[in-house]
Amino acid sequence: MFRLAWAAGKALWPEVRLLLLRAAVALDASGLGLAPRPEQLWKAYGIVLPIGLLTWWAIPQFTLVMSPSIEAWAVRADPGPIRRGDLVSFRLSDPIAGPKTVFVTKYALCMPGQMLNEVERPSRRARGMSDGYYYCDGRLLGVSKPTGRKGERLNHLVWGRKPVPIGMVYVGSGHPDGYDSRYYGPVALDRLTRMERVL
Repeated sequence: MFRLAWAAGKALWPEVRLLLLRAAVALDASGLGLAPRPEQLWKAYGIVLPIGLLTWWAIPQFTLVMSPSIEAWAVRADPGPIRRGDLVSFRLSDPIAGPKTVFVTKYALCMPGQMLNEVERPSRRARGMSDGYYYCDGRLLGVSKPTGRKGERLNHLVWGRKPVPIGMVYVGSGHPDGYDSRYYGPVALDRLTRMERVL
């Protein structure tokens, strides 16, 4: 084992030595093998470190919204009670959404105890199929589609007329192509994080 480590070190030493010489040039030495000027390193630290620290802090503070169904490009957590119309984020595991769990942002549209009514009507997009029209306390929330953008079959939520159960929230948007509670039903309130729009 020692012999193997020695052979590896011996083989790598020319590369390490060259790396040191390149670092000297990067520190503003006038050429390979000449004295470096370390003040250049401190100037670089003065510029790069604050930018790096700011980026390291800022990236976890925001979530980019990749969906056209939400009127926001970036959101951040805004803890507090969730009310109707609030932006909410949660993890979704669903075959239509993809093989991996995804982080999605939607609007809280129908709250626990509010009357959710789903009406079946013949589909305007596919013969012999039906679409679900979803209303919360009489206000239209959205209409399901029989197929997705890639032609995959979408099974919509068949609900009838009953209140949203306590501890659950109907989430979605007004976008016709949104993939939301029209298809996977209300989401548990304790899975939701209240968000606010940043951009």
